[in-house]
Amino acid sequence: MLLAALAMLGPFSVDTYLPAFPAIQSSLNTSAIEVQQTLTAYMLSFAFMMLWHGAISDALGRRNIILVALFVFAVATLGCASAHTIHYLWVFRILQGLSAGAGMVVGRAIIRDLYSGPAAQRLLSLVTMIFSIAPALAPVLGGWIVTLLDWRSIFLFLFFYTVALFGFCFRFLPESLPKENRHEFSVPVLAASYKSVFGSAAFHLQSGTIAFNFAGLFLYVASAPVFLTRHLGLSAHQFAWQFVPMVGGIFLGALGANRLAGRIPLNRQVRIGYFFLTGAAVCNVTYHLFFPAAIPWSVVPLFFYAIGMSLVAPGVTLMTLDLFPNTRGIVASCQSCVVTFLAGIVAGVIAPILDHSPVWLAYGQFGFACCAMLCWHLSKKARSEPLTH
Repeated sequence: MLLAALAMLGPFSVDTYLPAFPAIQSSLNTSAIEVQQTLTAYMLSFAFMMLWHGAISDALGRRNIILVALFVFAVATLGCASAHTIHYLWVFRILQGLSAGAGMVVGRAIIRDLYSGPAAQRLLSLVTMIFSIAPALAPVLGGWIVTLLDWRSIFLFLFFYTVALFGFCFRFLPESLPKENRHEFSVPVLAASYKSVFGSAAFHLQSGTIAFNFAGLFLYVASAPVFLTRHLGLSAHQFAWQFVPMVGGIFLGALGANRLAGRIPLNRQVRIGYFFLTGAAVCNVTYHLFFPAAIPWSVVPLFFYAIGMSLVAPGVTLMTLDLFPNTRGIVASCQSCVVTFLAGIVAGVIAPILDHSPVWLAYGQFGFACCAMLCWHLSKKARSEPLTH
């Protein structure tokens, strides 16, 4: 529960304020694209710091890093709530991004510190099931807050959530990495570790599998303010129409992964996941080629796509962590960095290009699904080759 609550901080930081984009634009007297770039600034800084959370935790311990990151995030969130220009909001969103990912990255390392094999896969999928509540709850909650109060209250909500989370972590979060198992935090050691990870073809292909799968779904998250309001004609407090099906799919897919762990081969589980994922992407393109965007048909494919994504992710994530068992924190950081960096590109570049048309959004999702499948098939060959550590 605690690891899932830590992982929720990222989705809350992204999804809660999406319904407030028009209010932020009006309040700060800025343009829509400048408000969109607050998301890009957050995602890119989030991706950059993903590289370091795990490495620092390998050297200094898991618990300390999480506590410091929560403190920094709380300060940054208060800054967002008090920002009086879009440029100040960019700065504090960057600071949020630098600290928000610690719980997600270090949480994966904690799971792998304590469990292995099917037990680790089941726990990771269980955390995903609980964590999946956040992307559904966040935009709905944000829509109601901005309707009843104002956009600054959204960041005040995030501040109080972070303070509560800090208290629970301080009281209940154990240290899973004993001092004798920690690594020296030095430039040569880190350089050698990062070189090994980023020099591995298997790492890039398996991380690419997860990253492209997620990008296909995150394309709709980043495009939600346009897709829901302009193409589907919904208001700020109706974002649940998109996010509840998406998160319902994530939950059911994670539940399926939890039940299948250790019962069927991982390759078969991935094939089942891609049956849902690519089938949903094809249906999404087909519908929007012949019919206008409409509820519920425009969001049903997102439900099945999310099921497939969550069936694929836990096993492939653990396979990636096990490529370098002595530096799992660094591997978790690098893997999360790849996923988040691509999500940042989606938010800042690809979504603004494609969100003018539901058809082009569907094409984008299909393209990401094809890239993910290609990475997975190529990774099978790469895993059979000897790794250079």
